[in-house]
Amino acid sequence: MKTKHSGTILLFASLLAVGAMTGCSTWEKLDDTEKGAVIGVGGGAALGAAVGGTKGAVLGGVGGGVAGGVLGHEHEKKNK
Repeated sequence: MKTKHSGTILLFASLLAVGAMTGCSTWEKLDDTEKGAVIGVGGGAALGAAVGGTKGAVLGGVGGGVAGGVLGHEHEKKNK
């Protein structure tokens, strides 16, 4: 069921999920790949929700997580 505020609710849920993921371990203990993925999921889901509603949030979260993980991994390799 699509309501008037479904995008706002989805955005809030996405941000809450990102907060929960980072709350499970301290940010400093995460490597660059994990940090990139977390940031990518949150940013992609938020942008996707703003542009394309629920489907956009899911696709944005997945795409952002993959892109963020890849970029974080490359950054990690460069620094080693």
